[in-house]
Amino acid sequence: MSTLALRPRDTSGSPPGGSEFTPLLRAARSRHLLVRRYGWYARVITVNALALAGVVTGVVLLGDSWWTLFLAPVLAVFSARTAFIGHDAGHAQITGDKAAGRLIGLVHGNLLLGMSYSWWNNKHNRHHANPNHIDKDPDVAADVLVFTGEQAKERMGFRGWLTRHQAWLFFPLTLLEGVALKIQGFRDLRRQSPGERSVEAVLLVSHLAGYATLLLTSMSPGKALVFAVLHQALFGLHLGLSFAPNHKGMEMPDANGRPWGHLRRQVLTSRNIRGGAVTDWFLGGLNYQIEHHLFPSMPRPHLRLVQPLVRAHCGALGIPYTETGLVDSYRQALRHMHEVGEPLRGE
Repeated sequence: MSTLALRPRDTSGSPPGGSEFTPLLRAARSRHLLVRRYGWYARVITVNALALAGVVTGVVLLGDSWWTLFLAPVLAVFSARTAFIGHDAGHAQITGDKAAGRLIGLVHGNLLLGMSYSWWNNKHNRHHANPNHIDKDPDVAADVLVFTGEQAKERMGFRGWLTRHQAWLFFPLTLLEGVALKIQGFRDLRRQSPGERSVEAVLLVSHLAGYATLLLTSMSPGKALVFAVLHQALFGLHLGLSFAPNHKGMEMPDANGRPWGHLRRQVLTSRNIRGGAVTDWFLGGLNYQIEHHLFPSMPRPHLRLVQPLVRAHCGALGIPYTETGLVDSYRQALRHMHEVGEPLRGE
């Protein structure tokens, strides 16, 4: 595939009007990389549904046996696949029909995972609009973890202890993410309009009822609890492994900084992960984080195809294009969190 032949420019700031991105967008369109892949997504959704059905069947057939617990990690992996499908639906990657996209998102988010599609979409769209922005990106807002020295200065007591050790605690904390996502979904119902709330609430409750019924009718309460803990913990860990490398430790713009155009805003705050088909599958295409942020509605299988264009375009403009291995990406993210907590460790 040919690359863009663009002349290097001054990198001290971005030109007005987002003109740096326009040639890249034109090149992607000329190669039909923004055209949706209905057949590809139909296959992905079908295979994922069959895999989930297979796990459920296995739970029922194995019943009250400790062997059933070995299906919990398998279910965690395909729960993450389900989340990736809901993510793509929220970005209109699967279909341009808003009603159809919402239906896919509600089924894969609320019904199959017990995770609010509306809450996730609202939060995730704000993240995409201003990635890593200290004041505007909800993903870097001070919460259990903090991402800047200014945030760390305000931490005291138990929260201060968390910040001092957050690099070590990050992956253990992701074990709680599966449950945290469900809780956030129910909390968000208060924000939603009455019509939206009624649909989301019914599906969230249906998920919990179906999940509890499956486990409690298939095995003893003790085994059911162990299965649920394993499934939800590994599901949260899988999501943490998928999302952690994307932005942590990258540039963090603030309200006082010089505004960036779309290209720089997305490229300088994102990190790609090198790999092949296995990495693409395991990370749900989020390893092409730079391309995904530049083209959020681009179908997942096209991200690897547009990558050479993006890399060449950034090189021509002198814009750093960050790409690393999977293990090193975690090292960089954890190093950043460790450095943020450094001042508190000196107290």
